[in-house]
Amino acid sequence: MKKLLILTIIAASLFSCSNNGSSSTDSNANTGTGSSSTSTEINPATNNSANPSYDPKRGEGKFTKVEISDKLDAAMATNGEKVYGVKCSSCHKTTDEKLVGPGWKGVTGRHTPEWIMNFVTNTDAMLNKDPKAQAQLEICLVRMPNQNLADEEARSLLEFMRKNDGIK
Repeated sequence: MKKLLILTIIAASLFSCSNNGSSSTDSNANTGTGSSSTSTEINPATNNSANPSYDPKRGEGKFTKVEISDKLDAAMATNGEKVYGVKCSSCHKTTDEKLVGPGWKGVTGRHTPEWIMNFVTNTDAMLNKDPKAQAQLEICLVRMPNQNLADEEARSLLEFMRKNDGIK
């Protein structure tokens, strides 16, 4: 009976978390909303001559510096909440309660903005190489499917996570 329940949960999570549409592959570095008080510049790594060995403190992906303001960008957080509702809510709660994946309460305190952005946009590589992601996989036992988030969606999702963690 327990095996059937686990298989049902896995099947439901794979079905509900799968990408049911193509998303933008826009890699525009500036995802600002027009507000001059909030800095949302995203600087992907561009140096191809750097040491190719993996640095576990950097994570895996193109985001090496994600600039965030002390103040929340409410419009971006609202867009991130929409992304959460479509692509994340079936597996993650905004509390500390684990559903299929871990709860999001306190996530911005546990991980850097760069780590979060790289994880949500480059899930497979992070799960294969990043020690923090691998440790979480051992707890959850279900691999997070790649949601094919555009950079702008990922940045909005990060802002929603910040709002969820009490940033105002």
